[in-house]
Amino acid sequence: MKHLLPCLALAALIVPAVSADAATPYRVRVGLGAQVEPDFPGADSLEVNPYPEVSVAKGDSLFSVGAPDDSFAIPLFSSSGFSAGPVAALESARYDGDVGAPVGDVKRTIEVGAFAQQMIGENFRVRAEVRNGLGGHDGLIGNVGADYIARDGDNWTLTAGPRVRFGDDDFMNAYYGVTPAVAVLSGLPAYDAGGGLHAIGATTGFTYSLGGPLGLFGYGRYDRLVGDAKDSPIVRQYGSPDQFSAGLGVSYTFNLNL
Repeated sequence: MKHLLPCLALAALIVPAVSADAATPYRVRVGLGAQVEPDFPGADSLEVNPYPEVSVAKGDSLFSVGAPDDSFAIPLFSSSGFSAGPVAALESARYDGDVGAPVGDVKRTIEVGAFAQQMIGENFRVRAEVRNGLGGHDGLIGNVGADYIARDGDNWTLTAGPRVRFGDDDFMNAYYGVTPAVAVLSGLPAYDAGGGLHAIGATTGFTYSLGGPLGLFGYGRYDRLVGDAKDSPIVRQYGSPDQFSAGLGVSYTFNLNL
């Protein structure tokens, strides 16, 4: 579900941006596919969700390249390969029925925060995000990653790189902790999950033009839970420390003049 909010937000920005400079044509790439991802952080089951994509390029400029796990971002500051600004994302909900035990519900969370990114030449970047949950897990989370970027114009692009992910006590206990009350109901031992590093992994993504307006896009992601997340009784009894996600879709590119 993390991809849905960025696409909706970007789509909402397209018309105002084009209207502000109607003399310049825009190229718009829209796509839709399917993705599988964990039911919730720490789950051993996968759910199928829509996998949308929206990109906009001005005139003859190339479509920008980002990693598939980037949150929706607005680069308010950009200079010499460095950019920074606000971000927004969605985190999946978790309900007792998803787990198969009364471990407590965590509602879907809107996350807002900031990002900073540094390009190193044309083929490498380092990016960090910090986001705070509004409702749901109510925690502070973030990730740091590096990516190798390869491309042949807009014919194809490829990104790949490692990730480290962290969360504070609120986030960790929302998904991985077991309160004394929950321990009585579920039969699991009480468990206090401390904040810190909770996953390491890697993400890769691609786009590929099929000629004409049609193209393919997709991604693969793997995270290995570590520390208190991996040792959680919920993960040990009902989940898995191995977290997989993947998606594939078809895109269509068209010109837009308003």
